This record gives sequence, structure tokens and C-alpha cells, in this order.
Amino acid sequence: MATDVAAEAVLCTSCKAVFSIVLLCMLCVNPARATVFGEVQGIVHDPQHRPIQDATVTIHAAHSVFSQTARTNQDGYFSFLTIPLGDYTVTITSNGFDVLKQTVTVFSDNSSILHFLLQVGSVQQSVKVTSQTTVANVDSVTPTTLVNRMDIARTPGADRTDSMAMITEYVPGAYMVHDMLHVRGGHQVSWEIDGVEIPNTNIASNLGPQIDPKDIDYLEVQRGSYNADVGDRTYGVFDVSPRTGFERDNQAELITSFGNYDQTNDQINFGSHTEKFAYYASANGNRTNYGLMPPIAKPYHDAANGYGGFSSFVYNRTPKDQFRLVSQLRADYFQIPYDPNPNDYENQQYNSSGLRDGQHEVDGFSAFSWVHTFNPTTFLQVSPYYHYNSANYEPSAADFPVATTSDRASNYAGLQASLTTQVASHTLEAGFYSFGQHDSDVFGAIFNNGSYQNFLLHTGAAGGLTEEYISDNYKVTRWLTAIAGFRSSQFVANFTEIENDPRFGIAVQVPKINWVFRAFYGRYYQPPPLVTASGPLIGYANSTNTAFLPLHGERDEEHQFGVQIPLHGWLLDADNFETRANNFLDHSNVGESNIFFPITFDGALIQGWELTIHSPTLWRFGQAHLAYSNQLAEERGAITGGLVCYPFTAPQCNTGFNYTPLDHDQRNTLNVGFDASLPAQFYASTNLYYGSGFDNGDPNAEYPGEYLPHDTSLNFSAGKTFRKSTTISVDATNVTNHRVLLDNSLTFGGFHYNAPFEIYGEVRYRFHYDRLFHRGSKP
Repeated sequence: MATDVAAEAVLCTSCKAVFSIVLLCMLCVNPARATVFGEVQGIVHDPQHRPIQDATVTIHAAHSVFSQTARTNQDGYFSFLTIPLGDYTVTITSNGFDVLKQTVTVFSDNSSILHFLLQVGSVQQSVKVTSQTTVANVDSVTPTTLVNRMDIARTPGADRTDSMAMITEYVPGAYMVHDMLHVRGGHQVSWEIDGVEIPNTNIASNLGPQIDPKDIDYLEVQRGSYNADVGDRTYGVFDVSPRTGFERDNQAELITSFGNYDQTNDQINFGSHTEKFAYYASANGNRTNYGLMPPIAKPYHDAANGYGGFSSFVYNRTPKDQFRLVSQLRADYFQIPYDPNPNDYENQQYNSSGLRDGQHEVDGFSAFSWVHTFNPTTFLQVSPYYHYNSANYEPSAADFPVATTSDRASNYAGLQASLTTQVASHTLEAGFYSFGQHDSDVFGAIFNNGSYQNFLLHTGAAGGLTEEYISDNYKVTRWLTAIAGFRSSQFVANFTEIENDPRFGIAVQVPKINWVFRAFYGRYYQPPPLVTASGPLIGYANSTNTAFLPLHGERDEEHQFGVQIPLHGWLLDADNFETRANNFLDHSNVGESNIFFPITFDGALIQGWELTIHSPTLWRFGQAHLAYSNQLAEERGAITGGLVCYPFTAPQCNTGFNYTPLDHDQRNTLNVGFDASLPAQFYASTNLYYGSGFDNGDPNAEYPGEYLPHDTSLNFSAGKTFRKSTTISVDATNVTNHRVLLDNSLTFGGFHYNAPFEIYGEVRYRFHYDRLFHRGSKP
């Protein structure tokens, strides 16, 4: 009966979404916008600051042939509304003036008005080139990191399918621990593609990658302080602008690699474009004998493999209508590593010596977007989407003491709509995001020690989420921006939760020195996983001194202050933040099993400060970057949902309200890197990582301290391009093979050591596939 009620609620949620989009299209006074696009606006003027009319303005992507052209009006004003995030060159020409070229970086919340000064031309017209790389952003209060596909290709280890180095090496406070990405003390992050959020309410059940790094054109990482149009994950939002084919002309690329641990990571991709149409598609496969972090330094039973495909299509039907479609389907398999020695101290807390388990995962999504431009200040995006995700943990029947099976499949279908417009100095936004979800679960246990009766339980659950938002980015002056927004969330399953969250921010630019100070206050709501338990599972939980309570959504409150400092081509960005969470979502294992179950703690407090530094081109051949985080992530109180302490009145269930570190708490995290373009088409890139050590959840004679040992690793890559078609490179990670116990939480495989020294060679070969079909033809 409860499932029927939830299913009916999902239908109501879908009806509400349809009604909302009709209303949104009718009421243009409530605009919203898609998060994959930014705006580039400007005023072109002469040396006396008089506007220049009918100047031709072209914006051109730095790494593809994508471009748009506009002309200035009588006020010298021009605008480009639907520019995907990334790096661009703006070229401005006008009779009697020198040609001006200026580089700009477009973020998903760009709305600033740039000023372009044209110099009076000489008899022989010249080109003036300026740079925007050191301009601080006065139009956003969100700390943001932008990584492009060239960074991914040259950063050590970053282009492997299962790698998160494109994030961990550039984003402060980002690291991998117990095989999961953590950012700002949490692992509940959101992935968006083409500005459409990929829904996933499950926590700690998947190990495979969301998107292959090789299919990414730009990755924009936002860390808190979001406008109201960005969703519910406080800790991090990853907005992917995918490869589209605008960077190709009937060109394909074959990528293959081979290295130690019998690893290989391979992909074939191809793409092209016409004036109105662009396409990109890829297929990939990977395998390795080192997949997950093992419980001891040497990995046993640790192979992993996967394969998948990705596609992107862009069709400009008219100058005002664009259609975009992105799709992906992939499958991954992971062996669960173990410690073969039952007498090791690791096995005294969690004995993994008998495990021979594996995990199968499948993930697929598809998002279609219609982008319509009404006029130079207003456009609409409507995006229906579908997401399927499954994670099946399969044990050996001989696992001792318990062989636990956990299979889950989640289906999400929903709609996202947004519309943006400008009224005077206001950029007004409004829109909604909605999905219906259905989960199917199988949970079973074989008790090889005879401690309980074997069982196999099939359950299902349904739910839905609808969120509406409205916000205003108000450009008070050229040096002052105020942001205010409101987001309303309604979650419906076996119970209903309604949350209304305000968000406020301000950014101030100091004249002449151009420093930008920003401040933010906001609240967030994160819907809970659809996890149910009944019958024998509850009995089993009770036998291990736990019980099951329904999970409710996490509610967060964030304060943040930051500053951007441009200086002689350098850009320094620093921020201080505090996040308070109620019903903090985390995970725990079920008894002597390897299964994660989501749980909620009464509360959590995460505090820290962060620093990023990006250099200009140094010594004419390279750029440096730095990302540093100092933070403290703590939890408070008892477990309030999921597997809770039982019986509730027992003394051990009274945990009090003192804050204690989370298992993934690390005080200091540092990444320093340098990328160099060398003569003769050589390149070299290096990165130094330092982590001060994670919380020690099991102090003993060998590791008696409050925190586990620090982790330092040096990563390096180098390559050379031959005849512009072939690139050969070598990547080496953790070149000193420095091995430490990373954490001792009881997750996949028990304890976890950091990754060992890995080295692999890679070949990238590019060719024009249209020529293959003409070689054998007669003239």
C-alpha cells in the first residue's frame, strides 16, 4: 500500500512538472536559465569613450571552430546569450580602427558587461591582442574551477576512464578516500551535463565513473555559494560541457595505452560539423589488475574492467532554435580486494581474508535540450531526461562468516526548464527541476557460521522531487553585484518533505587594484535515498545491535567569504566557509558484510579555508597552478536514519552531542602542478600531492595517533606530437611508490592503502575518416 501511495505521488509530481512548464512558458516575467550557458556582453568604444556603432564582433572557441557573430547597436552594445562555458577569443573590427582580439573565459554564471577600447587605425591596420586571464569575476559569489580537455589530456593520469585526477589536482579540498571522491568534507556531489543535472539519490553504492574524462570539453567545478538555479549538493557541482564535434572536421582519434598491472585504457572517437549540425561519438574500454584501494599495500583480487559509449548531437535548426542531445551507456566490474593473512591486525577488526566478492555496475543517461532565443536578452531551455543506475554486489557463496548480496536498480525520469531575461541591470532567473524515481532492491545473506537464518528479500520503492527557483543577479554598479534567490523543494515518497531555502550573496570590486570580495549565505535541501527494510533484514539488523529507521533529507546552512586577487598575470582566489548540516548523509556497513547502507547523523560541521593560484605563461612555455585546503569535518550526535543503534535505550546508543571527526576528515590537502609546452612539440606536466592524513578511527600500537600517516606523491607525464597527427606520451603516478594506510573505515574491502606506483604509455592517433572512403576510388 505504501508503494502504491508513493507511485501515485510520483504521478502527481510529473503532473506538477507539466503544469509548471506550461506556466513558465506563459509567464516570461519569471525567467530562468540553463547552467551550461554563460553570457558575453560588451560595449565597444573609441579612445574618447564614445560608442562605436556597427562594429563586427566575433566570438570564437579556443579549441574548436564554434563561433558566433554580432554587430554593435547605436550605444556600442552587443551580446551573446547562449555561449557554452569555456575559453574564447573575441575579435572586434570596425572601419578606421585597429582590429582588437581579447581572450575571455565564460563560466555558467557569466553576465558581466565587458568594455572594449578600439584604437584609431594606422595606414597599415594592426591587430591589438589583450588578455583576460587575470580578471577577477565580480558577477559571481561561487568559487569556481574550470578545467579543459587539454588539461585533462596532459595532467598525469587524468584521462583514464576511472580517474578523478581532473578534479583532485585542481580543486581544493578534493581527494579520493575509500574509493570515493570527497569534496569539502562530503561525498554528495552533483554531476550536470549540458546544464542538466543527472539525478542520483543513492550514496556510497557506486564505484564506477559518471562520465569518461576523454569525452569532456570543459569541466566547471563549483564549491558551494550557489545561485538558486543550482541544486542541492552543498559540497560540489560538476558541470560538464561535452565534446560536440565543433572541434573536428570528419576527424577521428584512436587512443590506446598499456602499463603495469596489465592496465589498458582505450577509446575510439569521431566527430564533425556543418554550419547547422555537429556530432561526436565515442566507444571505450578499460581494464587493470589494480582497481580499488586494497586493505594492505599489495593488492589481491583487485582487477577491474569496463566499457561504454558516449554521443553528442547539436542541431541549429534556425538562428533562434537549437537542439542538443547527449547520451551515455557504460558497464563496470570491480573485484573486491582482500587481505589474505587472517592474523594481520587489519583483519582483527574486519576479516576480509575469505572474501572473493565482486561488484557489477551499469549506468546510462540521455538528456535532450531545446534552446530557444526570443530576443537578444531572453532565451528558454527545456530538457527532458532519463537516468538508469544499478549496483549489484555479488559475493562468493563461501564468504565467511556471512555472504551478503545487495542488488539495486534505480530509474529516474524528469524534466528541467529554464528561461533567462535581462531587465535594466537585473538578470532575472526562474525555473524548475523535477523527476520521478523507482528503485528495485534485492538483499540477501548466507550465514556460513550458522549465526542466523539465510534469507533473500525483494523490495521496491518510489518517490519524486520537484524544485522551483527564482533569483536575481543585480548589477548595482560596475563594481558591485548583489545576488538573491529562493529555491523550494518538495520530496514525496512514503512521506513528504517540503523545504524553502533562501540564498543571498554580494560581490564588490575594489577600483584600480581590481580585487573582488564576495560573501554568501544560503540553505540547501538534499533528498534522501529510497531505502526500505522489512522482515528478515530487520531481524538481522536487530541481531547485530542495529535497527532500521526511514531516511530523511539533509538540510544544510552555509556561510562563505572570499576574495580574488589579480596581480601581474597571476590570479589568487581564497575563501573561508562553514557548512552546518542537519541529518547529515553518510554510510555504514551491515554487520560483518561488505555492504554499504546509507545513514544519517544528527548533524555535521565542516569548516575550512581554501586557496587556488593560477599563473600566467612563465618563461614563455608553461603555467603553474596550486590548490590548497585546510578544513575540519566533524559529525555530531546519534545516527538518526538507516541503520541506527539498537536497542535505543542501551548506554552505547547515547553518543551525546560532542563533535568528532568524520572518517574522511583530512586537515591539510595540497596540490601543486606545472604544465610546460616545450620546443619540437614536446610537453611535460607534473603534480605534487600532499595530504596530512585522515582520521584514525581505530587507534592501536602501530597507529596510535589521532590521524593516520600523511600521504605524499609525485606524478609526472611527458609527450611529443609527430606531424600533428600522432602523440606519444608516458604517465607515471606516485613515482616514489610511497605507500601508507590511507583510512581504516569498514567499506569495500575493509581498510585502504593509497595507490602504488603506476606507469603507462599512451598513443593518440588522429586521422580524417572521410579520406579512407576515397582512397580506392578512381578519378
